[in-house]
Amino acid sequence: MSDDEDFQVEGPILADDDPMRAFLPTSFGKKSREADIAAQIDRSKRTVNQPAVGNPQSPESDSDDATDSDDDPGDSDDEDEYPTSHEMVIKTHDRAITSISLDPAGGRLISGSIDCTVKLHDFSSLTPSTIRAFKSVDPYATKASAANAESHPIHHVQFNPLAGSVFLCISAHPQAKILSRDGDIITEFVKGDMYLRDMHNTKGHVSEVTTGTWHPTDKNLCVTAGTDSTLRIWDINNKRSQKEVIVFKSKAAGAAGRTRMTAVAWGTPAQGGNNVLVSAALDGTLVMWSGNGPFTRPAGEIKNAHTPNTWTGGIDISSDGRMVVTRGGDNLIKLWDTRKFKEPLVSVEHPSTSDHYPTTNIKYAPNSTSIITGSATGHLHILNPGNLRSEYTTPVTPGSPVITVDWHPKINQIITGSANAETHILYNPTMSTRGAVDVMSRAPKRRHIDDNPEFTTDLSLGLSGDSIITPGALPGSKKTGITASGKSKDPRRPHVPQQTPFMRSQPDEKHVSENIPLSRMLHEDPREALLRYADLAKKDPVFTKAWKSTQPVTQYADVSDEEEDGPEKKKIKR
Repeated sequence: MSDDEDFQVEGPILADDDPMRAFLPTSFGKKSREADIAAQIDRSKRTVNQPAVGNPQSPESDSDDATDSDDDPGDSDDEDEYPTSHEMVIKTHDRAITSISLDPAGGRLISGSIDCTVKLHDFSSLTPSTIRAFKSVDPYATKASAANAESHPIHHVQFNPLAGSVFLCISAHPQAKILSRDGDIITEFVKGDMYLRDMHNTKGHVSEVTTGTWHPTDKNLCVTAGTDSTLRIWDINNKRSQKEVIVFKSKAAGAAGRTRMTAVAWGTPAQGGNNVLVSAALDGTLVMWSGNGPFTRPAGEIKNAHTPNTWTGGIDISSDGRMVVTRGGDNLIKLWDTRKFKEPLVSVEHPSTSDHYPTTNIKYAPNSTSIITGSATGHLHILNPGNLRSEYTTPVTPGSPVITVDWHPKINQIITGSANAETHILYNPTMSTRGAVDVMSRAPKRRHIDDNPEFTTDLSLGLSGDSIITPGALPGSKKTGITASGKSKDPRRPHVPQQTPFMRSQPDEKHVSENIPLSRMLHEDPREALLRYADLAKKDPVFTKAWKSTQPVTQYADVSDEEEDGPEKKKIKR
C-alpha cells in the first residue's frame, strides 16, 4: 500500500433518524455538561393555568366565576400579576409544617414542624437534584439516651427583620429561644415561678408560649405571647428577666381573669410614627397597645371580636400601621381600623383550620397591596385588602391544608407550608429574583454515593456514630420500665446496681483527695501533726511574737525539804 493512498475509517451504517445515534460520541476528549436552563425552569412550571377567582365565602360562585373565566382573556394577566407561575417543592420534614421564615436578604429559609425540628435551607447550595436542608435542629432536645429526653413541637420561627443573623424559635415550652442563622442556641429566656399568682412578679412565662414576633424598629427586642395570659417583651441580650410584662385580665365569666394569648403582631408605619402592638386572646378579645408604652392600660380593646373559645391564630398589621387583619377559628376573616378600634370594617367567611393547626396565619403582601392566606382545601388565597374578596385562588397542596404562608418583599416569592410536610416556593422567572430562580437555573449535581444520607455518616455524631448503638436509643425498640425483680425490660440496657443510701454517702476516695482541701489530714495522727510544728512555734511564735522582748520571765518559788510534804492537813473534828 502506497503512502499516497488515503485511509478510510468505516463508520456504523445508521440512518439519520436512528435513535441509536444518541448513544454515539460526537467528539473525542472530555465532554462539557451544559444544562438547559430554560428547560429546567419550564419543568418547574405549575400545571394549574386556570385559577379560581371569586369570593371564598361562596363556593358555588367560585365555580361560576371559574367557568366564566374560560372565555375571559384576563386570566393570564392575573397569573402574571402574582409570582405563582412556577414552583419549587421542598420535602424535608416528616410531619405538618407550622411556621416558615426567610432572612431579610432572602438567601436562607427556615421551617418549623410538629416533628419537633427546625430545618435550615440555604438557596446558594441547592440544585434541582439536591433540594434538602443543610441542617436539622431540635432546639429542646437532650441526649437521646437520657431517661428524661424530651422534645416539643415548633410553634413559630421568625428571622429578625433587621438582623438576619438570628431568629426567634418558639415551641410548646415556657422558654423561648434565640438561635443563630446556623442553628446554634444563643439565648434561652428564663422560666417564671409558676407558684406566684401575680404575673407582674414573675421573670418569665410560667406556662406554654404560643407565638411571638420581633420589634419593627429595634433589633434587640421581641415579644412573646403565652397561655399564662401575658405578653412579655424581651431584650435578647438579657435572658434573666423580661423587659416588660403585659398582663391581660380577661373579663369572661369563669375565667378568673386569665385566658390564653393566641396571636400577636407588632407593626409600625413605613413612613414613620408610633408603632402598635396588637394581640388576640382565646376569649375572643382583640387588644391593642401603644408599641412604645406604657403598657399598663390598653389603647383599645374589642370584646367578642371573634367567637370566644375559638383559636385566632392569624393576625397582621398593614405597612401603614392603620389596618389590622385577623383570621379566627370561627371561620371569619375580619378587617379592623386602628383609628376606630371598635367594629370590623369588613368580615368575610373563610374555613378555618385552627382547630387542628393553631398556627394558621394570614399575611399582608409587600406594600400591603394584597392579603394572602391558606385554606383547608390546600388552596392559596390572595385577597383584596379593601373588601377581603378573593382576587386569585390557586391550589398548592390539594386535599392537604395550607397552614402557613409568607411573601418575601425582596425576592418577590411566596412560601407556603402544608399539613403534608411540603414547603412550596411559588415564583415567576420574570418577576422574582434569586431564591428559587437561582436554584432552578443551576446545573443538576452529579449523583454521588455521598449524596444519599442513608450511606453516609453525620460528622456531628462522630466518625463511628452510626455503628455505636446506645442502649434504648433506637426508635421503636425502647422498652421502658423494670420487671418485678428490678431488672430493666430493655435487653440491651446493662443492669445498673441499685443506689443505696450507704453508696450515695461514700464518694470516691480519689475525688475527695483531689477536690476537697486538707482532706488528707483525715488519715493523719493529730498529735503527731501538732508536735511537728512545736519547734517552729517555739522559735518563731505567731501570736506572742510582739511581746517576745518584753515578756516577763516566769519565776517559781523554791520549795524546801520541809515543805515537800505539802501543807499540814487540818485536823478533822470528830
